[in-house]
Amino acid sequence: IHWYKQKEGKAPERLLYLSGNQVTTESGFQANRYMAERNSAQKQCVLTIRDVIPDDAATYFCAYWDPHLWSSWIKYFGRGTKLIVSDKKSSSPANFEILQKEHENQIMYVCLIEKFYPEIIRVTWTDEEKEVTDNVVKGDTWQPTKEDEYSIASWLTVPAETKDKKYYCKYEHEDKKVSLSTQVNSVKTAHQEEDCRTVSVFNRGNLILFCLIFVTDHLKHRTAYLVYIILLLKSSMYYIIILFFIYR
Repeated sequence: IHWYKQKEGKAPERLLYLSGNQVTTESGFQANRYMAERNSAQKQCVLTIRDVIPDDAATYFCAYWDPHLWSSWIKYFGRGTKLIVSDKKSSSPANFEILQKEHENQIMYVCLIEKFYPEIIRVTWTDEEKEVTDNVVKGDTWQPTKEDEYSIASWLTVPAETKDKKYYCKYEHEDKKVSLSTQVNSVKTAHQEEDCRTVSVFNRGNLILFCLIFVTDHLKHRTAYLVYIILLLKSSMYYIIILFFIYR
C-alpha cells in the first residue's frame, strides 16, 4: 500500500509505502512525522501526520497494486483527501436554500449554499429512496467577497409532472450534515430577467446546447452563476474541417 502527497499544481510524490508490516518512508520526508498502519481485518490503512505544519497542505492519495491475468499488475488510486492547514476556524454555511424555476415542461431546482469555510463541501441530491445523479450539475465554489468564505450552487432538472415529488439537497461540511426538501416553504421561485440565451456547439458529431440564465435580484446579489465553461478549441477545428469538406 502506498501513500502519495500532491501539492496544488505539482506532480504527486510518494510519501511512503507498506510491504507487510514494514513501513518505508521516501527520502526527503521526515520518517518520525509520518506513521502508516494497516488493519487487514477491516481492510483499512491509516496515515497519521504528526505536528502538522502549513507545508503539509496538499491532497493525499492511497494506492495499491492488484495482480491481474497474464502476470500484469495495475495500481489503483483512491479519490484523495484534501488537507487544509489554516489558523482560521471552520464555519458552517450561513445560508442554505433551494430556488425553483419552471420552464415549459421542466423544473429546475437550484440549491444555494453560502458563506462557509473551508471550501471543501459535498453536495448531493436524493429523492425519498436513493441518490439522484441524472440531470445534476454541481458548480465550483466561489468567493462572493474578499473574506475567506465560500459559496456553491448545484442544479437539479426534473420533468414538470414530478413537481409534487420531494427531492432533497444535502450537504456535508466538516462535521455537519444538513438536508433540505424541495417541498417546504423555504423554496423560492426565481424569475428571469430575460430569456435563456442558447448557444449551440458542434462537437465530434454531437450537437451540444447550453444556456445561461440571468435571474432577478434574489440571485443577482448572491452571484449564483449558471455558467458552463466548455473548452472546445480542438473540437472547433474538427467542425471547420467538416464544413470545408461539406461545402467543397
